[in-house]
Amino acid sequence: MRPSGRNNDEMRNVSMEAGVARHAEGSCLIKCGDTQVLCTASIDGRIPFWMKNSGLGWVTAEYGMLPRATHSRGRREAKTGQSGRTQEIQRLIGRALRAGVDRSALGERQIVIDCDVLQADGGTRCASITGGWVALRLATNELLKSGQITADPVRDHVAAVSCGIYGGQPILDLDYPEDSEASVDGNFVMTGAGRLVEVQTSAEGETFSRNELSAMLDLAGRGAQALVAAQRDAIA
Repeated sequence: MRPSGRNNDEMRNVSMEAGVARHAEGSCLIKCGDTQVLCTASIDGRIPFWMKNSGLGWVTAEYGMLPRATHSRGRREAKTGQSGRTQEIQRLIGRALRAGVDRSALGERQIVIDCDVLQADGGTRCASITGGWVALRLATNELLKSGQITADPVRDHVAAVSCGIYGGQPILDLDYPEDSEASVDGNFVMTGAGRLVEVQTSAEGETFSRNELSAMLDLAGRGAQALVAAQRDAIA
């Protein structure tokens, strides 16, 4: 039995509220159980210097946790400097969202996705990717509406969900108590078409078999499709 009482293939309750930030071109407040992340998308006419005159756009991300997003207060990284974990998560979010974008259609502009964790209970990077896609979609809608671009740069949905091995069983969408005790923990990023963008899976004391990996992939596929459906509802 999972600590949450959920079935092995059961996700937490998920909600996405679009347009919550007044000034951002795109925004989404995503809640996955007790995990809450505010995602905003900002359109920036500047692109990285190494991309100038390439005709290509760029999507990048920044990620951070509020001091009391967790059980005990964490120090603001504005004071301490970004941790390796934060930098790794930022790169993951950016890579994931770029997988769903036609950068030539975006033109020489940058969209910055800011993901601020208000409350953490496991799966913050997955929630950031999933909610970040909604914010990105809304920002590109603004570009299309204003005539700044003529072709839709968003090729497909991108969503992410965690899976792991807990109590010897593959499970979907780990919360913190499960994540902290799972023998295997993984994050699966997928497109709306079901194609894989990235898989981050590691053993936490026990190795895992190819069959167990396949079982987690199957669970992730079902979870990602549920998240894509929620994304569609959020932007409708």
